[in-house]
Amino acid sequence: MAEYQHIRVDRTDDVVRVTMDRAARRNSLSAEHLAELLTAFREVAATDAVGVVLAGEGPVFSAGHDFADVSARDLEGVRDLLTLCTDLMRTIESVPQVVIARVHGLATAAGCQLVASCDLAVAAEEAGFALPGGKAGWFCHTPAVPVARAVGRKRLMEMALTGDTVDARTAEQWGLVNRVVPLADLDDAVDDLMRRATRGSRASKALGKQTLYAQLDRPEADAYGIAVEVMAAASQTPAAKEGMSSFLEKRPPAWTD
Repeated sequence: MAEYQHIRVDRTDDVVRVTMDRAARRNSLSAEHLAELLTAFREVAATDAVGVVLAGEGPVFSAGHDFADVSARDLEGVRDLLTLCTDLMRTIESVPQVVIARVHGLATAAGCQLVASCDLAVAAEEAGFALPGGKAGWFCHTPAVPVARAVGRKRLMEMALTGDTVDARTAEQWGLVNRVVPLADLDDAVDDLMRRATRGSRASKALGKQTLYAQLDRPEADAYGIAVEVMAAASQTPAAKEGMSSFLEKRPPAWTD
């Protein structure tokens, strides 16, 4: 793994933890911080790890873009920054591993975007989520993209237009996070969800994740067109053959990937 200044990357068994370690800046996302996260996810994607936990150090999960970085840039510079951020979000979706956001505190703007871009999310009761640009001067255009796909139009509009913080229980009801637990139970809840989400064939799950993102938000006919072709092809893979054989033979599967 590369050497990092703003994040920590640790592996335990088959799971990698990527921890944003810029607590003094509330884990705000400067270009350097975004670049390190992008490099880490690309490196993890090439390993045999089955899951990634994205966490934050300090009182805040992430306060979003670092305004000290943004304000120093001209139009082209801000466009480059937002493109880098978008590359990170789309990479999180594209890696073969299951990615779970461990949200212990406030996640605002691009920090909320990070949570929405992860496959799954577990939050502490103290966590909060906001797109604060709606009550300030720089609207949260790009953070709204994955948040909209998680919570739907009306709830997105409430978050984006008011800029108000949504508490963890409301975020769970709206579909932005999967679980809300007491802070003391957060790591256990993340570990439990990771264990359940990574059962089975690694290769099969990686293809499944890729296909789910490919068909989401497409018209139903297009979504079925994608899913039928991928599922048909996947039926011929060793993982599918083993899964069906073990079921028919009433024995535990033996995964080789």
